[in-house]
Amino acid sequence: MAVAFTFPGQGSQAIGMGKDLADAFPQARAVFEEVDDALGEKLSRLIWEGPEDVLTLTANAQPALMAVSMAAIRALEASGLVLKDKVAYVAGHSLGEYSALAAAGMFSIADAARLLRIRGDAMQAAVPVGEGAMAAIIGLEQADVEAACEEAAQGSVCQIANDNGGGQFVISGSKAAVELAARLCTEKGAKRALMLQVSAPFHSALMAPAAEAMREALAGVKKNVPLVPVVSNVAVTPLSDPDEIAARLVEQVTGRVRWRETVEWFGANGVATLYEVGAGKVLSGLARRINKEIATAAVNSPADADAAVAALA
Repeated sequence: MAVAFTFPGQGSQAIGMGKDLADAFPQARAVFEEVDDALGEKLSRLIWEGPEDVLTLTANAQPALMAVSMAAIRALEASGLVLKDKVAYVAGHSLGEYSALAAAGMFSIADAARLLRIRGDAMQAAVPVGEGAMAAIIGLEQADVEAACEEAAQGSVCQIANDNGGGQFVISGSKAAVELAARLCTEKGAKRALMLQVSAPFHSALMAPAAEAMREALAGVKKNVPLVPVVSNVAVTPLSDPDEIAARLVEQVTGRVRWRETVEWFGANGVATLYEVGAGKVLSGLARRINKEIATAAVNSPADADAAVAALA
């Protein structure tokens, strides 16, 4: 039975993440140094010392989470893991797809850091602060969420940004439309409709300027064939062609993160274990709600790395 590595997205960040990996493995510490050099600043200090409100800024959180995921990968490799021998697929939630591709060798760590800084800045700049919004909808069927978005949009933007599984959707778009859609979802029977404290309406059509910025940035970066296929957020199919993967990364900026379908795809294609590589355990929790037959494990500490390598031996 196959193994897949998954990589977390924004929201999993926490002060101090990855510090124990950097202290235990020189290879992990080198990841943070490479990211600092690539960005020309001490992002590692921000990751380990805060302040939290600055780390949470999109332009910081995105490369920071990638750095922690890659530190965990280097710790696994230092403990004896050979990725292409033990892992059938990689996938990541939104920005985590860049972490997945760095782990699979399509991007260098430095290029992934620079791409994610560009991505974070471009997503933040795409929509004036206060004009966009996102909301989490819990406990409503997809068709009802889509109907609420369509009814609320009325010529503006309101769409499903994330299908996270377990009856959890995130909607995104123009502020007034998202607020109305959230109320409509409640009227349709949603258990919860919660406005999110985010800085921009991610994964919506309002992100089109950021998609263009990423098209340009991705065109100028070296892309290798990944060591293992990546299951794309927007295509939910394993991809190995670097140009096609880059095109899907552009689509991903305005498109839906189809995480429920990704986990379902893993289950249908022989994946028995999902390792969540990097900060937190959000994806492990989502996976258990989507498919209880798939085992999950997080790798974000030296002990986790040792346990994973032993299990995969």
